[in-house]
Amino acid sequence: MAKNPFETDLDPNPANHQPLTPLSFLDRSARTFPDRLAIIHGNARVTYGNFYARSRKLASVLERKGIGKGDAVSVMLSNTPPMLEAHYGVPMTGAVLHCMNTRLDAAVIAFQLDHAETKVLITDREFAETVREALALATVQPLVIDYDDPEFPQDGELLGEQEYEDFIKDGDPEFQWAPPKNEWDSISLNYTSGTTGNPKGVVYHHRGAALMCYANTISTGMGRFPVYLWTLPMFHCNGWCFPWTLSMTAGVHVCLRWVRAKAMYDAIADHKVTHMCGAPIVMSALLQGSKDDKRDFDHRVSFAHAAAPPPAAVLAQMSDAGFNLTHLYGLTETYGPATLNEWKEEWDTLDRPEQMGMRIRQGVRYPALEDLTVMDPNTMERVTPNGETLGEVMFRGNIVMKGYLKNKQATQDAFAGGWFHSGDLGVLHPDGYIQLKDRSKDIIISGGENISSIEVEDTLYKHPAVSAAAVVARPDDKWGETPCAFVETADGAEVSPDDLIGWCRENLAHYKCPRHVVFTELPKTSTGKIQKFKLREMAKEI
Repeated sequence: MAKNPFETDLDPNPANHQPLTPLSFLDRSARTFPDRLAIIHGNARVTYGNFYARSRKLASVLERKGIGKGDAVSVMLSNTPPMLEAHYGVPMTGAVLHCMNTRLDAAVIAFQLDHAETKVLITDREFAETVREALALATVQPLVIDYDDPEFPQDGELLGEQEYEDFIKDGDPEFQWAPPKNEWDSISLNYTSGTTGNPKGVVYHHRGAALMCYANTISTGMGRFPVYLWTLPMFHCNGWCFPWTLSMTAGVHVCLRWVRAKAMYDAIADHKVTHMCGAPIVMSALLQGSKDDKRDFDHRVSFAHAAAPPPAAVLAQMSDAGFNLTHLYGLTETYGPATLNEWKEEWDTLDRPEQMGMRIRQGVRYPALEDLTVMDPNTMERVTPNGETLGEVMFRGNIVMKGYLKNKQATQDAFAGGWFHSGDLGVLHPDGYIQLKDRSKDIIISGGENISSIEVEDTLYKHPAVSAAAVVARPDDKWGETPCAFVETADGAEVSPDDLIGWCRENLAHYKCPRHVVFTELPKTSTGKIQKFKLREMAKEI
């Protein structure tokens, strides 16, 4: 057989083939724009030159402490400069960055520290009480470094051997870090929420993180020099990889320690914020801010939001307030957003209800994802694209995790058939856009009929008295399960359970309507997701 000339004597070599890594983006921006503003934190200002130097100092000190490939460095930090520096300094040593949810309880923190075999823990004084308890429960004994935020001092005790600034003070700002030898090398570890059993450790690689940076830039329309407000927790899927993405575009990180209406409006107005991300709870904070909290600004802000799409009224209010919205969807296992509701110009001519129908769809695959579809999980065949046939949303591509740490069976199950199984149920529309209908565990089966909790929630959201709603299954002797609705009402609104049940009966098939309505504050995670497992327990008690 004749040789293929295009594959002969054309092998990869260091000159034409380098492993992808997001770490190179900071190197480029620091060399190209050393004096350009990189980080705003309170009154503090950090240039790209200093950002790079401080990250290298952190890396050099960690290496002196013996940290390298195969080691985990855990951080319990808010959206502060050390959190950004850790996204570079830790993987510069070859180690893996493990960002922990700052609202976790001590037992879960201890589990994660032990499971990750943490060698170093960098922790903010704000979380000292919980972290101290976690360290007492954990088997590992990591080197503990405290961050004492000079811009927003906290009262928590100092737990470790050194304060963060003292720890990196003698580090080498010219540290010669080495890129990964293989782009499949692990860069970070993020744990799932663990609503059933212990959380699973999701491992990311350098290739996926780098590709997410390109995809984020395209999907959010960032361009050069964006100003990004950190309303999304950086511990959540590594902040959807935006700690690395901003270095690609030489953008400004506007740190936000706490998500509060006044702080957000001040940042948007004072720093000319161009982009932000978050769950609908961030929208609520903005819209429900007091008159004294709110500020006028003369530019549009791009807001990429995930989780369940907010109701039409909220979307309209956000647009009127100066925000351009983009709906994303993804999971911890997909580095954050993996689908994008690509808006088409022809949809601008649709009336408001039709536009809402388009906006609530999760959309098409992210630019860095190779394939996205809805399949029958038993046959592994794509469902009919009719917008009605239910199946499981599945992903395939380079922004899907390496797998679950020390959990071979869970990894194999997640990748069965060569696709990542999301556990989310959805439909495939004729135009190729997907739309979620429920989590597989949240589907309500009443009298043998499947009921989408999302469909019932969407109906409740359309009632003017409802500000938030969640629907779960309540055990029923006759039907097996029936829908039970938990509702937060709008300020000043008066509505009864019978009113809402009647509203649902006017807009839904009767078997889909909730039999019970409970008015309560909905339990949420730190990222704004409603904790339905808690609601299911509450429903059992009714």
